[in-house]
Parts: sequence; structure tokens; C-alpha cells
Amino acid sequence: MTTAQTENHAAHEKIADVASLRARQKPLKERYSEDAAAAVVTSRASARVLGDDIAAELDTDAGTVVAGLHPATGGDGTQACSGDIVLQALVACAAVTLKSVATAMRVPLRSATLTATGEWDARGTLGVAKDVPVGFTSVSVVADLDTDADDATVDRLLELTERYCVVAQTLRNPPEVSVERA
Repeated sequence: MTTAQTENHAAHEKIADVASLRARQKPLKERYSEDAAAAVVTSRASARVLGDDIAAELDTDAGTVVAGLHPATGGDGTQACSGDIVLQALVACAAVTLKSVATAMRVPLRSATLTATGEWDARGTLGVAKDVPVGFTSVSVVADLDTDADDATVDRLLELTERYCVVAQTLRNPPEVSVERA
């Protein structure tokens, strides 16, 4: 972890209750209601191709990650797989969204573990079968929750988590993606 990342982590203020969450979000919601353009966020990520290896290095807030080929496409399993990173982004976003929604709904969670599973056919990405799609053909998230909330409340919690999870909604309603030369 870099010095800046360590300082950022140390400075992170936990949001433990609904009052803290609402206090943090209220001015943002008011601002965005008055000025929709202020709510538009540009996120950015960069990756550098690594020398002679079929791999890419990317910097994250948590440190540097090296991504390479999945074992199903010729990798040796020592590097992160971009498809797995997509699933990790999904469960990270869903978990944070779940906790935020649970806090707002005052649903006590003793623990919550979210697990994403994705199915894909390596023939697509390897170009073995032109009729096989490249990428995930199905993705599911299972939430293992330890809570005393009733079933209706848990169902509502999961419904709102799915609705407000940026990554889940991006996968459900994919944006246009372009790859172009700098």
C-alpha cells in the first residue's frame, strides 16, 4: 500500500448508523437535486501492458494488480483474471450497497457474505467457435445474511441492493463500449 493509500485508509471515517449515513448523503442529494450535472461522475482506470508477458498491470486504491490469462485460456493461474475482477467488482459494489441499504432501512446485520458466480465458454474468447459468445453468459449473486429481519424485509433489502448497485446495473444494462487509439 502506498503512503497516500495508507493515509486515506487511516482517515476513512466509518458510517455506523443511519444518522451518520443520512448526514453524509443529505447535502449530496440536495446538491444533485438542484444541479443534475454535478451528479455525473467520470471514473477512470488504466492498465499497462507488461513487456514480454501477456499481462497487464493496473493500479488500484488497494495496490497494484497484475492481470493475465485465465487458466482456461492458457494462463498459469498466478495472475488475476479480468473476468474474476468483474465478479469481484460486482460483489464489492453489492456488499457496500447492501450495507448502505440495510443501514438506511435499520436492518441489523450480524454478518453478510456475497458470492458471485459467472459462467463463460472459453471457446468464445479463444475464437474456437464463432457462434459462442465472448464473456459471461450468466452471473448470479448469492447473499448469505445473518440477521433477525423477516423474509419480506430481507427480500426488500436484496431488491434495493440490486437496484442501486452500480456494477450490477452496468452488467444488466450495458453501456456502449469503444476501444480507440490515443
